[in-house]
Amino acid sequence: MNVRLTSLLCGLFMLGGCTEEVPPRSVQEFLADPNSLEAAVVRCSQNRSQTRYEAECVNARQAISIMEAKEDRARRDAFEAESNKKRQALRRTQQAAAEARRRAGEAAQRRREAEYLAQFGELPPAENDDVKIDEAAMNAPSAVIPVPDAEVTQLPGDEQPATDGGNAPVAEPSPPATDINAVREELRKRSEETGG
Repeated sequence: MNVRLTSLLCGLFMLGGCTEEVPPRSVQEFLADPNSLEAAVVRCSQNRSQTRYEAECVNARQAISIMEAKEDRARRDAFEAESNKKRQALRRTQQAAAEARRRAGEAAQRRREAEYLAQFGELPPAENDDVKIDEAAMNAPSAVIPVPDAEVTQLPGDEQPATDGGNAPVAEPSPPATDINAVREELRKRSEETGG
């Protein structure tokens, strides 16, 4: 019986010596398998004083810290991307408003210039210089100051005919034409003066 008991004890010792202790799971293993990480955290939190310095519990806590840092970074990146989108949208809105204000100012300036020039019977400058406006088609006010009759060329006291002091065109008296050649000569002179 002693022999059997001795052999049984030796066998148990041999089996106990052959079984190796399972190594603790690493941080990378916990990161790859969230279920085992959760199980390790639950086990380690049940008795913190005994498992505080256990390798697997230390690795589980480190894996939790890494995961939380990744989640914080992802939240920060998403928040920054959303903020950038909002800033760009605000910038586009401000640029569009500034462009609208600029165009409205230019239109108001053109309108004021046209009103001012209309007082003198002039046409406002065209927005596109290539487009010519038919001045005869415009209903612009114009005035011509008449010249005194040809018989009265000098007023008493060497006074000249009164004008309104403005820049309204004054009709110049034309000398009486005596023949067709004189009329042609007068037309030629006038066309040279006007540059046409």
